[in-house]
Amino acid sequence: MRIGDLAQRAGTTARALRYYESRGLLTAGRDGNGYREYGEDDLRVLRQIRVLQDLGFELEDTRPFVECLQAGHPTGDTCPASIDVYRRKLAELDRCIAELQDVRESVRRQLGHAEAGDAPEPGPAPAPLCELSSFHRPAATAPTHQEN
Repeated sequence: MRIGDLAQRAGTTARALRYYESRGLLTAGRDGNGYREYGEDDLRVLRQIRVLQDLGFELEDTRPFVECLQAGHPTGDTCPASIDVYRRKLAELDRCIAELQDVRESVRRQLGHAEAGDAPEPGPAPAPLCELSSFHRPAATAPTHQEN
């Protein structure tokens, strides 16, 4: 299938596909006229990339999953390198949740003091340091790519 067909089926843009190709995540064949040609395996790769990015993974973090699929595995998340990426992301999420819980507790205490009318002078409170790499919620319309 041609680039426009693949982009439409994957819910992305031809520009995103060319970007993924430039990053080595997608490889296009060429037909006799030099047009890019893709197969069903490329659609599986794109769907894997999109799911991971919707979960907040950096584009480069998708590479082990893509390589796993390209190696012939039925899913991209069964290879050791993919499992390592999952573990790193889970640790990142756990750190972020812990930081946000600390901030939440500080806000809860301040609210309690304010409601009781005995709000102390604000002191240093934990700042929400948590910053998830490229996190975004899945949109109703498919986002293009992230150039991170």
